[in-house]
Amino acid sequence: MVGVYYRLPDQDELIDEAFFLQLQEASRSQALVLLGDFNHPDICSKSNTASCRQSSRFLECTEDNFLSQVISTPTRGDVILDLMVTNASELVGDVKIGGRLGCSDHALVELTLLREMGIMKSIGA
Repeated sequence: MVGVYYRLPDQDELIDEAFFLQLQEASRSQALVLLGDFNHPDICSKSNTASCRQSSRFLECTEDNFLSQVISTPTRGDVILDLMVTNASELVGDVKIGGRLGCSDHALVELTLLREMGIMKSIGA
């Protein structure tokens, strides 16, 4: 399953928790690649830590569901706001960060998804 998610910067914790339940269900039932703007600018990708409680909870959820972060290059300024998490990293290849779409201040993320049958599909985010 491939999904896209946008989290509001001031999103309520109850909405975050509802999303975490859906994420848990999806990640346990099938191969999952989820990308989007999660708006957790306080997450340090090098140490996998966060200063905000909601960001820490997001990191706990990804760890509890065996999801790994694929993007390691900043996508907005010096921060990795646009994340790609997966429980099937072997299905993701050729991740490229760079360029802009229109007047967005986020970098484009390009990747190749490999289907289990060996057929390749390329998408942009």
